[in-house]
Amino acid sequence: MLLFLVRHSLPFMFVFAVLGFLIPSASQAFFPFLPFVLFTLMTLTLLGMKQHELIKRLGSKEIWFYAALHSAAFMAIVGVLGWLLAFDSDLLLAVVAVAATGSLFATPAIVRALGFDSLQAMAMTIATTLVLPVSICVVLILYQTEDVTLDWISYFIRLLVFIFGPMLFSFLVHYFLPEESLSRFLVKISPYTILLVFAFPFGLVGSFRVLFDQNPMMALNYFLIATGLCALFFILSYFTYRKHGKAIALTAAITSGNRNVLLTYSIAGGLLGPAFLPLAGALQIPTYLLPVLTRWLKKITKISLDS
Repeated sequence: MLLFLVRHSLPFMFVFAVLGFLIPSASQAFFPFLPFVLFTLMTLTLLGMKQHELIKRLGSKEIWFYAALHSAAFMAIVGVLGWLLAFDSDLLLAVVAVAATGSLFATPAIVRALGFDSLQAMAMTIATTLVLPVSICVVLILYQTEDVTLDWISYFIRLLVFIFGPMLFSFLVHYFLPEESLSRFLVKISPYTILLVFAFPFGLVGSFRVLFDQNPMMALNYFLIATGLCALFFILSYFTYRKHGKAIALTAAITSGNRNVLLTYSIAGGLLGPAFLPLAGALQIPTYLLPVLTRWLKKITKISLDS
């Protein structure tokens, strides 16, 4: 059964998003455990990467150009679009916070399942995660309208735990443990780390279902906005990197479309306003449909190139 889930992990991510929507009580009950799953997934993902090659990739200016596109550029674009569409202050804060959010740590596993360079996706993911603290501070300064002050001590503790904690742990493990023993362990567990990803769509979508039960029309608007954000990130990233080849373009697109909204919420919490969690829940359905669509696009573009 586990092997079946791993083999068909991409469509099952979407299935778990739908299940979370259909069973909101289970989704909301699981939500408090998501930070622990996030920490575990980040740690295992980093452990599975070749440290020296990853650091070399992170030293590339192209990676940091991508991080600037992923956060600063999209924050500006989404902010202008939200202003033109007359979003209220809470919704505008939420959509710009989503644009500031780094990529999912599940992205390398998804990219690997698609047959692309997972190390490139990992470097992109880490770069966007490292700029997240600055991006979120900018969002809160520019778009937070309520009289709420940022608890800097709590903020930095969360940064240390959820961002630098897994990175430091991974570095120490690689430094102190024999690479041969670690490699054997990682080979055994790496195919199953993607199963942890199922927890995120299942646990996050419940907040969107609550909004749907209270106000179906508002929930529909949030779903359309969430779908539009995913499409915007995916399409703009794809065409920005299209000249570098189909593989790089699709890697950048899927990395940009996958947003680690749980990490952003774990760091900033209620400062993101009442609209963020319902929007984050609505994002789960288009986000986890993206890998399936990407695999289809990969096949279509391959056919067109071969014909």
